[in-house]
Amino acid sequence: MERHRTDRIGWLRAAVLGANDGIVSTASLVIGVAAANATHANVMVAGIAGLVAGAMSMAAGEYVSVRSQADSEEAAIDLERTELAENDAGERRELAAIYVSRGLEPELANQVADQLMAHDALGAHARDELGISEALSARPLQAALASAASFAVGAGLPLAAVALAPASRLIVVVSLTSLVFLAGLGALAARVGGARLAPGALRVTFWGALAMALTAGVGALFGVSA
Repeated sequence: MERHRTDRIGWLRAAVLGANDGIVSTASLVIGVAAANATHANVMVAGIAGLVAGAMSMAAGEYVSVRSQADSEEAAIDLERTELAENDAGERRELAAIYVSRGLEPELANQVADQLMAHDALGAHARDELGISEALSARPLQAALASAASFAVGAGLPLAAVALAPASRLIVVVSLTSLVFLAGLGALAARVGGARLAPGALRVTFWGALAMALTAGVGALFGVSA
């Protein structure tokens, strides 16, 4: 049996988004604060606060978003369950029509619809009429935890660079290491998802560099003299 990657889409999306946001937002935050001539300790405090706030924000936002999707899916399945109970023959014709539209001959489409509905009528309609499958269905708690954890891991990388870098070279060290982290994350996500490595790495690196450059400019503009 071939192994496909569609079962990874839900958690992969949340994990990549969380880690990418963790690196970009935390690196940008500490670079902006450092560019404003803050002390090394203040930069570290700002980064830690950003990690905690960002992880909670990611978890809450992802949970609400995916929970809404799950509610919509459940409502659609409940409606389909009612329609199957009230009009089985009509739903059978509807399913057969879907298969005809996908290229099957009407006779074969009717046979397929009959067999699939005999096996699992609701599952067949959920999958082929509504586009809802077990692999792709919304899992709010999983998405929230993956987002929070991956954000924390991503944010921890530039924070580690802040802790280890000398104050005089903090901006340079955090910028370069964060770009390397982003490139690695983009390549890893592409590899796990079966896509090309270079475009994924370049995409996240470009946007991360832009975010850090903008926040560094804001910090320098509104900063105070040391």
